[in-house]
Amino acid sequence: MDAKELRQKSTNELRTELLQLRREQFNLRMALATGQTVKPDQFGKVRKNVARLKTVMGEQARAAKGAK
Repeated sequence: MDAKELRQKSTNELRTELLQLRREQFNLRMALATGQTVKPDQFGKVRKNVARLKTVMGEQARAAKGAK
């Protein structure tokens, strides 16, 4: 997931993407807790994608507030 791609999406698409990432993050935590095999690098990737997504959402919110 690239920030350029995220900036082209609408707010609703970004919210949907954030929800999917949060679910994936939850599923990774549950798999780890139940002893299922999980790739450790996935935790960091998902966390960074969530941060990237929230950054773009914040940029869009500030741009909308400034346009008023």
